[in-house]
Amino acid sequence: MGWGMKNRLSRIIKPDTGRTVMLAVDHGYFLGPTTGLQEPGKTIAPLLPYADTLMLTRGVLRACVPPTIDTPVVLRVSGGTSILGNLADEGTTVSMRDALRMNVAGVALSIFVGSELERKTLLALADLVNEAEEFGVPVLAVTAVGKEMVRDARYLGLACRIAAELGAHYVKTYYCEDFEKVVRNCPVPVVIAGGKKLPEHEALHLAANAVKNGAVGVDMGRNIFQSDHPVAMIRTVREIVHKDLPAKKAIEMYETLAKEKETVFA
Repeated sequence: MGWGMKNRLSRIIKPDTGRTVMLAVDHGYFLGPTTGLQEPGKTIAPLLPYADTLMLTRGVLRACVPPTIDTPVVLRVSGGTSILGNLADEGTTVSMRDALRMNVAGVALSIFVGSELERKTLLALADLVNEAEEFGVPVLAVTAVGKEMVRDARYLGLACRIAAELGAHYVKTYYCEDFEKVVRNCPVPVVIAGGKKLPEHEALHLAANAVKNGAVGVDMGRNIFQSDHPVAMIRTVREIVHKDLPAKKAIEMYETLAKEKETVFA
C-alpha cells in the first residue's frame, strides 16, 4: 500500500483510536429531499465539527459544503437509480479524475449481493478498485443483500467477505446478531450503517454494540440528522466510538446534552 493510500486511510480511520465517525448525508442520490436533508448545507454545518469523515455526493459537496473545511470527504460515486426503480441497477457516476479534483479521502460504491444484478455491481466494485489503486484512493464498499436474504451474519458476512476479496479497503454493512463473526471473517475494517431512523436510545445501543463487537466505527446519517437533537446525538456517538462509552452512559450523556440545548434556547 502506497503512501498516498495510507495517508488517505489515516484521515478516515483515525490512527490514535483506530476508529471513525462517518456522517452519511448521501441519501438524496436515490431518496431526493428526504427529511432532514431538504437543505443539506444547513443540516451539515453544525455537525461537521464532530464528524471524522463526511460521506456525500458530488453535487451536494460542490453546492452546499464550503471548500475551507478540514473534514475529509468520502465521495459516493455510484448511482443512477431512485427509490422508484431498481436500486441495484446502479452505475458509476463520478470519474476518479473528478473525485481527485475535489480532493477526496475516499470513494464509495454500493454492491447488491443476492440481487439479480449482483454480478454487475461486483464487477463495478472491482473496476473502481482497479482505478482507485492507480491513484492511491481508498474504496468503501457499501453492502446490501437481496430482498429475499435476511440481514444476518451469514449473508452480511458473505457480502463483506466478497467486497474485501475484490479489493475494497473497508466495508460498510448492517449490524446483526453474531456480528463478531462478520468482522472476524472480513480481512478489512468494517463500519456499521445506521439504517432507518430509530429512537435515539436504540441507535446509541446499536453503535455501542457494533463497536464492542469489532466495528471500527459508524457511518450514520438519519439516526443523527433526523434526531430531535442532532448535535447532541453525534457528540454522544463520538464518545461511544472513540472512548468506548457504554450504552447506558451514552444515553445519559445524550439526554444531558439535549436538555442543555433546551435550556439555552428556552
